[in-house]
Amino acid sequence: MAIEEIIKKFSEVFEGEMIFPENDRYDKARKLWNGLYNKYPAAIARCGKPSDVVAAVNFVRENDLTFSVRGGGHDYAGNSVCDDGLVIDLSSMNKVEVDPNIKKAIVQGGATVGEFDAAAQKHGLATTTGTVSTIGIGGLALGGGSGYLSRRFGMTLDNVVSVEIVTADGRHILASAEENSDLFWAVRGGGGNFGIVTSFKFRLHKVGRKVLSFQAYFPYEQSREVLEFYRDFMAKASDELQCYAFFLNVPAVEPFPKEYHGKTTCAFIACHTGDPEKGKEELQPLHNFGDPFLKFIQPMEYTALQKSFDAGVPKGLRWFTKAHYLSEISDTAIDILEEYTQQLPGAFTMTYLEPMGGMVKRIKSSATAFPHRDKAYSLHILPGWGEAEKDKENIDWAEEFHRTLQKETVGGVYVNLMSHDEEERVTAAYVQNYDRLVEIKKKWDPDNLFRSNHNIDPG
Repeated sequence: MAIEEIIKKFSEVFEGEMIFPENDRYDKARKLWNGLYNKYPAAIARCGKPSDVVAAVNFVRENDLTFSVRGGGHDYAGNSVCDDGLVIDLSSMNKVEVDPNIKKAIVQGGATVGEFDAAAQKHGLATTTGTVSTIGIGGLALGGGSGYLSRRFGMTLDNVVSVEIVTADGRHILASAEENSDLFWAVRGGGGNFGIVTSFKFRLHKVGRKVLSFQAYFPYEQSREVLEFYRDFMAKASDELQCYAFFLNVPAVEPFPKEYHGKTTCAFIACHTGDPEKGKEELQPLHNFGDPFLKFIQPMEYTALQKSFDAGVPKGLRWFTKAHYLSEISDTAIDILEEYTQQLPGAFTMTYLEPMGGMVKRIKSSATAFPHRDKAYSLHILPGWGEAEKDKENIDWAEEFHRTLQKETVGGVYVNLMSHDEEERVTAAYVQNYDRLVEIKKKWDPDNLFRSNHNIDPG
């Protein structure tokens, strides 16, 4: 029986929404944030409740079908949609329930950062999430999750209290420090290798509703001075301060001066989430430094800050990713950054340094599957462009940049920043925790059902 006929038969008993290629909603439903991937699944099973996920998992297992799992669909590697198989889509399962009295939230696996932030901020609460509101909470938390709050409160996965998860054998179970603790350890960093999380329970913290935001944009010619100042400044920064160093093309919009539109800039993007007066004092050296062509420091709604990168990473563009960890920003690393960023190949291309440290470092590397606690910086090379004929130019630039920088890195890679062609780096994503993950995979998914991901092979 053809796969289409098998799925048609399943759709008669499936209680969620089944979207086939002949449906008007199919094209929109199959498209990812990353337009580099254009896949055509046989159908999309849009789940509305955990039992729908159980039914879909049992169905693909029993029929040995290709499938993928989609939450927010903000996927660098294109793994959340498959060709000629079934997409198990959680996007309708996006409910967020906040209990402000105990500072906890129950967040369904299809919710986005923006939906989570909005619900928590109604009570002046938040936890660490990414810095783009369209990112799905599921993929973010399962791989790691870093942002403005990570130095203060740890990564997204560090704030997971428990998960409800559908396992390879079709059970819907709880995993926490007290129950199925090995599985709970593995899903905090191990990605989607161990099942489909239908909901997370998160720990929340008092944040906002306003935080102190600072941005400064410098002429590219000042980039060496900017980075030399930046590494000294961040060495003394408090946990309440997060500051990214960006290379990007200046948007052709106000308030950026017209003479800089389309040119490369080196920029500080910073946020202080503690006491405003302390924040002004700590941000003052940034404010006083150099000769930027645009800068501002102002209180900003936390939810607005979390959306401020959205316009720079629009859905449907073509994106490619390469990443490294650094123990320091060495003089040689600055040389390489200057060499490869003076002419960014795509209109939306960016490279940025994200400081780690703080609470991320104070948690033991063995506490969760995420192992890179001792790294100083995560560096992300992210070309973004619109034209298919420019694929080679952008990808070649990123790969050459990545190779050249290799000698200045400390090994390892953040799994959420891996591209589709990096199977050989999966062990580098987990280093000393990899063998333990393999053993847990053997227990919970011995047949490697969940393999449409950066896969931990049970062997």
